[in-house]
Amino acid sequence: MPATTTAHTTDEVTIDAVVIGGGAAGLNGALMLVRSRRSVVVIDSGTPRNAPAEGVHGLLGLDGTPPAELLERGRDEVRRYGGTVRSGEVVAAVADPSAGGDPRFTVTLADGSTLHARRLLVATGLRDVLPDLPGLAEHWGHSVVHCPYCHGWEVRDEPIGILAVGPASVHHALLFRQLTDDLVYFTGGTQLDENTRERFSARNIRIVDLPVDQIVTAESGGIAGVRLADGQLVPRRILAVATTMQARTEGLEKLGLPMQDLPGGMGRHFVTGMAGTTAVAGVWVAGNATDMTAQVGASAAAGALAGAHMNADLATADTDAALAAVLQDIIDA
Repeated sequence: MPATTTAHTTDEVTIDAVVIGGGAAGLNGALMLVRSRRSVVVIDSGTPRNAPAEGVHGLLGLDGTPPAELLERGRDEVRRYGGTVRSGEVVAAVADPSAGGDPRFTVTLADGSTLHARRLLVATGLRDVLPDLPGLAEHWGHSVVHCPYCHGWEVRDEPIGILAVGPASVHHALLFRQLTDDLVYFTGGTQLDENTRERFSARNIRIVDLPVDQIVTAESGGIAGVRLADGQLVPRRILAVATTMQARTEGLEKLGLPMQDLPGGMGRHFVTGMAGTTAVAGVWVAGNATDMTAQVGASAAAGALAGAHMNADLATADTDAALAAVLQDIIDA
């Protein structure tokens, strides 16, 4: 690796890129950069969205791989090419307004250390916010699921309940109906028009309009069922719920990255353009922080595309700087 792109990180060294987030998007972005001989530091908070899941699914060639194992492989690959992966949390990321056309950033970690970088890749992912129902959160990622493509095969033929949170839950129900003949839709105070009720009836989806009081845990540790406001227990083994998805923004506020609300109050994400570009020069965003429906494969692909785009941007900046130096030498001579 050239001396100008050393991976050592001190307050005096400006590295090519800091990647904030050590999930699939961040690591694959870092991998593309380090394979182009860029100096890269990945900051990994160690709290991936899919940590509760037993396996990653829908990822060709790696289906069923435990999330922790997949990420460990990714970290090893980044390190193999000279990249650095650090455990930590970013508490502040700030652009240097005096940097001019070639951006510069200072990233401060919770331990007080700082990193200086030419480019940033934000791959912080998102936080799933569950409905505030007693007994629900403790089963998240096991008996409580959200994605039919991530967990559907594993819960096939089980008695499944849909905990409705809004219009998106109607589509949720149709997808999970493909996986089981025993599906109950708990409206939870949301509205269903007559056309939707007729469609559900045609697919033998039972509708429960009574309010849900709590989720009951079975003696075996899974879910026994859903307790309604009138005391009735509706037996269920699996519950599916569309979460409110909030991009993780902690420590990034001073960058001023544009954000946008999802329809129906379903969450909030970073706004990006082609290859994860943002309105802030020198900052890219990839993965669930901007594309909240992306599975692991799609997040990794987005990180790779962003990493390649960042390298191209750095190559242009390097050439501009080299030409400016030649011209200055001519002037000085």
